[in-house]
Amino acid sequence: MGRYKDIARLLLKYGRSDLVRQVGLDAALADDLDADSPEFAEARVKGDELAADLERLGPTFIKLGQLLSTRADLLPQPYLDGLARLQDDLEPFPFEVARGIIEDELGVRLSRIYDDFDETPLAAASLGQVHAAVLRGGRPVVVKVQRPGVRRQVFDDLEVLETLAERVEAHTDQGRVFAVTDLLGQFRRSLLDELDYRKEANNLVRLARIVEGRDRLVVPAPYDDFTTGRVLTMERIHGRKVTELSPLARLEIEGGALARDLFEAYLDQILVEGFFHADPHPGNVLLTDDGRLGLIDLGMVARVTPEMRERLIRLLLAVGERRGEEVARIAASMSTPTTDCDQRRFTADVAELVERDAVATVGQLDAGRLVLDLTRVCGAAGLRPPPELSMVGKALLNLDMVARILDPDVAPIQIVQDRAVELARGGITPSLSGILNAAMEARDFAEQLPGRVNRAMDALSSGRFELRVDAFDETEFLRGLHRMANRVATGLVLAALIVGAALLSNVRTTARIAGYPAVAFAFFMVAAIGGLYLVVSIMVGDRRLRRRR
Repeated sequence: MGRYKDIARLLLKYGRSDLVRQVGLDAALADDLDADSPEFAEARVKGDELAADLERLGPTFIKLGQLLSTRADLLPQPYLDGLARLQDDLEPFPFEVARGIIEDELGVRLSRIYDDFDETPLAAASLGQVHAAVLRGGRPVVVKVQRPGVRRQVFDDLEVLETLAERVEAHTDQGRVFAVTDLLGQFRRSLLDELDYRKEANNLVRLARIVEGRDRLVVPAPYDDFTTGRVLTMERIHGRKVTELSPLARLEIEGGALARDLFEAYLDQILVEGFFHADPHPGNVLLTDDGRLGLIDLGMVARVTPEMRERLIRLLLAVGERRGEEVARIAASMSTPTTDCDQRRFTADVAELVERDAVATVGQLDAGRLVLDLTRVCGAAGLRPPPELSMVGKALLNLDMVARILDPDVAPIQIVQDRAVELARGGITPSLSGILNAAMEARDFAEQLPGRVNRAMDALSSGRFELRVDAFDETEFLRGLHRMANRVATGLVLAALIVGAALLSNVRTTARIAGYPAVAFAFFMVAAIGGLYLVVSIMVGDRRLRRRR
């Protein structure tokens, strides 16, 4: 109950009162504002306060805020800016606790695995903390240890959030439009993956395979023998965060080449592999001592289906060429329309968005900002964009920031366009497996065609040829008519009972109940009970129908 109270206070502080009346909570935030207006500045302060309040609520809500910072279709820009700066740096837990967790997980004493283990953590986050160490044999590593009790807290918080999400979606239009249960399901999967460090180790291996042909990029290798669900041991990469580079240090590196390699590697992850690091913010990108870029912290990843990858390539090509109508068409095909979808408004808004950015030079455009603006326009027009699009936009936005630090003259949108063109050309050339699949399908079609034609002609000649069109669900339609007829018949019977009871109330008789003739009183009671049952059944049935819709 204390957790429900904390969430209610949070939503009441940052929301509107209309949803309070609908579900007992308030979860809607402000509309878009002009960036130069006092209202925007006030909203930005509220966004920063929201981030701070989420930090106070603990690790589950810190991660939820990080996910919401990718959803430009749900929140206005000031709140996105506040949540984008959300940090999960917390006070470290004692070394003795960390030692106990490591020894329990690995089953041996700490001194038998590591020659040296730094008791002071390098960093402490909401889910765990990282220590520097040296394995037996002299190999430098970092050891990630999960916070004690964090799993139980996350599971309890997720249970509360799931209950609230179901309530919001069942009782509010906003909840149904934005499918808050689906959003929470995405968040749940992402967070539970982060709690299993074995999955992060697998992510490190997969990302290393993707970038192995790029000498300027490096990914730390995990040590499987010293990794469990709560402890992750991986190679240590010595370097500095790109945000800590001085102007003089930037002159000593190949900033443009590093930025291009980083962008192309992430585009390969998104558009070729369908697996990408979803949180490449500047703090997760290190400049190593030998001038390479190290990619760390792969707890949060996202996946893209093959169909979505093809659409993303087309979308990025259209964005790069600034074809507004094509961008709108592709984005609409990727999105799910809601009941109040306005396709004409969406096309006009996308055209305005692309035209607004057309006055900027290629070097001034940010690929991530364009994609996130597109998701915001989708939400405003009643289209529900796929979660993958928001995650891609957020990843590209972070890459834009890293690329600008490495080389202020870099043109991210140009890199995106060039790589998308290369991938599109590669996709035109059929692969051997694709040719074989097509040949096998053509063979099956040719073998079965004569038999199908013969059956169709026989049915046509004998007058048994049928064409079935499911224009609507006949079974559900008849079921609805049946329910309506039952309700009308029940209402007529109840009305007759009431009229009969009223007439019988004038009959002189000695059998009375509460001063009324006994028969009339019995009819009134039957009518009252039947009427109450009818009203309750109508309310319950309509509620179930709304939920199914």
